[in-house]
Amino acid sequence: MALKIFSYNIHKGFNFTQRFVLAGIREIIRAENADVVFLQEVLGDHRRHGRTLQSWKGSQFEFLADEIWPHFAYGKNAVYTQGHHGNAILSRLPILSSENIDISNHRLERRGILHACIEYEGQPLHLLNVHLDLTDRGRARQFQRIRERIQQHIPQNEALILAGDFNDWREKATRFFADEADLQEVFWESFGAHAKSFPSFRPTFCLDRIYVRGLEIVGATAHSGAPWSKLSDHTALSAQVRRP
Repeated sequence: MALKIFSYNIHKGFNFTQRFVLAGIREIIRAENADVVFLQEVLGDHRRHGRTLQSWKGSQFEFLADEIWPHFAYGKNAVYTQGHHGNAILSRLPILSSENIDISNHRLERRGILHACIEYEGQPLHLLNVHLDLTDRGRARQFQRIRERIQQHIPQNEALILAGDFNDWREKATRFFADEADLQEVFWESFGAHAKSFPSFRPTFCLDRIYVRGLEIVGATAHSGAPWSKLSDHTALSAQVRRP
């Protein structure tokens, strides 16, 4: 059975004009019918926006997951007076474990690796969701920390998916993770190029990625154009994978 995975930086539910569009994001994500969803810049709590939708209960990931993805994990990274945000993973399959690892380089950019594990076709499948620094030096350090997490906590014979917003406009991540962790980037393997994902109204930079190990890539799609371009500053990426 192929597994559909989906990755999206939802920019706290706001589009380029700072219009709050979380309900539209939920509708379009649901239509993709993914098995596992990786989300970045998700509000876990916010005093003002938490009251926008009565069914929200204060967290965007619960509102997005409602009735479709019964299992979810959240990694709180940035904390401020009004609330906090971070990364989230939504899953149709039970989440066996989850941990958020702080990989921040300084207090102005709070970053983490949300590491969850599910069981897929009777075997563990590790899910790593990240949102990396804006600076080249900061990202290089975080590449190393991600590699260390993989080497120290994921056995070589267990499959994994690493996805998120890498801010890797210089396109250095793929060679690093191929050499250091035996990972394949789904768009690079499928099309010989990374997906252009930012800005959503005219994708120019290849900031977002989906990497896999121990899985066969069936297909990959970059979701550009309307209505995606009206929802977040990033386009969404999806891929289909299966056990070899």
